Amino acid sequence: MNLFDYFHEQVLIIINTLITEGVLPEDIDTSRIAVEPPRDQSHGDVTTNAALLLAKPARMKASEIAAPLVKRLKAIESVAGAEIAGPGFINLTLDKVFWWGRLREVLEAQTSYGDSVIGENLPVNLEYVSANPTGALHVGHGRGAVFGDALASLLEKAGFAVTREYYVNDAGTQIEILARSLHFRYCQALGDKTGTIPEGFYPGEYLISAGQRLANLEGDKWKDAPETQWLEPISIFAISAMMDLIREDLAALGIEQSVFTSERELVKKGGVESAVGKLDSRGLIYEGILEPPKGRKLDDWEPQVQTLFKSSDFGDDTDRTVKKHDGSWTYFATDIAYHEDKHKRGFNKMINIWGADHSGYVKRMTSAVKAITQCRGELDVKLCQMVNLMDNGEAVKMSKRAGTFVTLREIIDNVGKDVVRFIMLTRKNDAQLDFDLARVTEQSRDNPVFYVQYAYARIHSVFRHSSNFFTSGEPSNETLAGAPLERLQDKSELSLIKLMASWPYVVEGAALAHEPHRIAFYLSELAAQFHFLWNKGKDDSSLRFILEDDRELTLARLALIKGVAFIFASGLKIIGVVPLEEMH
Repeated sequence: MNLFDYFHEQVLIIINTLITEGVLPEDIDTSRIAVEPPRDQSHGDVTTNAALLLAKPARMKASEIAAPLVKRLKAIESVAGAEIAGPGFINLTLDKVFWWGRLREVLEAQTSYGDSVIGENLPVNLEYVSANPTGALHVGHGRGAVFGDALASLLEKAGFAVTREYYVNDAGTQIEILARSLHFRYCQALGDKTGTIPEGFYPGEYLISAGQRLANLEGDKWKDAPETQWLEPISIFAISAMMDLIREDLAALGIEQSVFTSERELVKKGGVESAVGKLDSRGLIYEGILEPPKGRKLDDWEPQVQTLFKSSDFGDDTDRTVKKHDGSWTYFATDIAYHEDKHKRGFNKMINIWGADHSGYVKRMTSAVKAITQCRGELDVKLCQMVNLMDNGEAVKMSKRAGTFVTLREIIDNVGKDVVRFIMLTRKNDAQLDFDLARVTEQSRDNPVFYVQYAYARIHSVFRHSSNFFTSGEPSNETLAGAPLERLQDKSELSLIKLMASWPYVVEGAALAHEPHRIAFYLSELAAQFHFLWNKGKDDSSLRFILEDDRELTLARLALIKGVAFIFASGLKIIGVVPLEEMH
């Protein structure tokens, strides 16, 4: 149950009654009425802006609308109090019975608590990582991978039908360079070449082993052959080798994507010609000369007739090139074809996760998607900012092994996938993230992943001790679901229940906003409230979870923390972190 949706419905029912009674005009717009948690917990449990929002269109004072609203809201069984605050906000306080009922819901639903149907099984294509298959993934790719994977899980919990996709950029100049780099390593494996790899080639040591495998497979077949003969087959071998490496790195991070779409295959099948042809048939393609790029000196720029797409008709700043003067397609053209392919596969909703360096590409692609789908498709681009990798406050810049950025696999091997995944979600995706290798493994309150995992482990420790208290051993979930929850009277216990009851609201809000970091924030807050209650029990023995002289209260408190454990498990699943029952 999303309790805020429930009270939103109650507010609308009351407003409709007031319309029927002639208190409010019939044509009043109620679409922007919000019912949500108050910013300050001292203001109650639920707040609404209904009176404030309706005052102007109804030509009434907010207080004149708030008064009958409050009167009727007080009549709802679970409402203990309702009052007008500030310029016209209405704050509700809910009774204890209501909150005990929400805890019972958690216990009955277990880890399914918070599951939602707001997605209505809408197909969503979520494309993330999509790194060029020219080397190992680095820590920047890792942030996009975690963000995309967590967002996919979040959307699934909210009721969307998500397809996780990787777009393989296996065409173009970078693949030719990759093939030449691998051919050099292949010749080295055969003992034919020595020295450093030529400038402009990919230097990563991952190609050395690939070159050896190629030599073992093909012998000296391609050693002295002209490039025209070996470029294509070695390109295919190199792409396969690099994608195997990328899949291994993603698997180490707990990520498995269901669809891998090849740019090379898309081009071969005529996808680009087809997509551009459709745009041309609608008068959206023309031959022309673009204005010189801003900041470019005129002597550095030569006007050339190119094939252009009327991107500016769909919200872009200028029209864009789809075919260069030499007759070759641009990357933009192949991307148009790729997104048309997504749409033809049944996806009107598309989400792409890109690095911040692609920010200048967003407008042209959203415009292109509008055009190629005739406004039936929607592209939402999420940008991931840089990750500042440090070690005990000192910047880490290079990797000895890879010869480039620090690889994602090195980070995972150093601190573990669960740490990587959680820390990557401790900031919103469009904010820079500091990742300190030393600090993310500290066992302290300042380390959010430890703090959450420790809370979950503490709960299981309590249950292990409870088996000594009950003759039948640790109480079952069924027993806890029937516990006398009315015994939970302490303010801290009720605060914890209130936070647990907001979980469905958090899930839906995070899913609709495409912000999985909210889940990490919520879990940290839940851990903080649990630890606070734990510490109160250390100071006051009457607040301990297990009381040998009070079986009923013990059961109620065990039910409380079992509910917390269910939500921890549910939230950590979204993030892709394994909850630990024991920590050493």
